[in-house]
Amino acid sequence: MHLVDISALYSPQGGGIRTYTHRKLEVAEQHGVRLTVVVPGADDSVRDVGKARLVSIKSPRFPLDRNYFYFASDRIIHDALNEFQPDFIECSSPWGSAAAVADWPGAAPRSLFMHAEPLSAWVYRYLDGFLPRQTIDRSFDWFWRYLRRLDARYDQVISAAPSLSKRLRDGGLTHVVDNALGVDPGVFSPANRDEELRARLLAQCSLPADATLLIGVGRHSHEKQWPMVIAGVTAASYGRPLGLIILGDGHARAAVVRAVGENPHIQLIAPVRDRPEFARILASADMMVHGAPAETFGIACAEARASGLPLIVPDEGAAYDQLEPGIGMAFKSLDAASLASTIADAIPQLPAMRANAMAAAPYARTIDAHFEALFRGFAEVLENRRAA
Repeated sequence: MHLVDISALYSPQGGGIRTYTHRKLEVAEQHGVRLTVVVPGADDSVRDVGKARLVSIKSPRFPLDRNYFYFASDRIIHDALNEFQPDFIECSSPWGSAAAVADWPGAAPRSLFMHAEPLSAWVYRYLDGFLPRQTIDRSFDWFWRYLRRLDARYDQVISAAPSLSKRLRDGGLTHVVDNALGVDPGVFSPANRDEELRARLLAQCSLPADATLLIGVGRHSHEKQWPMVIAGVTAASYGRPLGLIILGDGHARAAVVRAVGENPHIQLIAPVRDRPEFARILASADMMVHGAPAETFGIACAEARASGLPLIVPDEGAAYDQLEPGIGMAFKSLDAASLASTIADAIPQLPAMRANAMAAAPYARTIDAHFEALFRGFAEVLENRRAA
């Protein structure tokens, strides 16, 4: 099967989708799939990974985040599909590229992977507290009508989290397929914990080794809610030694830096691309704190779970889906005061939560299990189509 993935949300400097795509390129051949991933990029280039290919098409930069690019026209996508003649098409963005893939006149079946859910990521962030969610959804019914039209033209709509699947089905989509993501196999483990590294990270936060070390992972963008997280952690730190390391970067970095201000106990670190080193940093923290209620899976939380870390997450969205009894706590979404009190409540329970998280870590789902189910599902659709 030749699978062509039109991946409009990919960026060489990106986070979860970049990691996801690179692993997909590595494992596709093992499943009998010849994979071509087509992305908008800074130049025209082809990167070979075994029999898989990452094809970059020179494209304009996205004005709101210069690390990303966008396909300039539907014709570019159609030309790529005409050239590569896929047996199956996957589209990794619900925006314009999804409509372009749906409009391509070829016979190949196609699947839409919901790597982004714009209402939760953007609209709710601005209008929550002013309007009820049902009112917001009614006001943006044009978006749900658009998704329903796509759903009718796609064989599958892949969702990686129960909360997102429910939203899509409640919105009238009928081709939703549940397939959770997972972590890189053999990378994340509680065994990566390094007490000396932990002490150095706390010293970087101007704190002693007996302080509590929180870690946050994610790009500096508005939907990640870092200023809210920083406010909550700062409030929780009054009267207790508490440090926070945030690994990430992005177009909203200035707002994150302003939120930190002169607080020496919160430090910003550039993304760590070396996966073993990143896993070592993650396992050396005491808890992960995550602020975004608009995740489509919450890969950072999954990696933290596989590293034996308890989670502090908002009470909605895919990050909340990652929370299991005894391995963390939830706070009221978008509420810094609730986050602060939740952290304060969690610290005395940290030894028990950490023991539970370490015991659960070996059972974390891997990304390879996701790809096995993904490719098997594509093959079944293709086989049924050919049989019909």
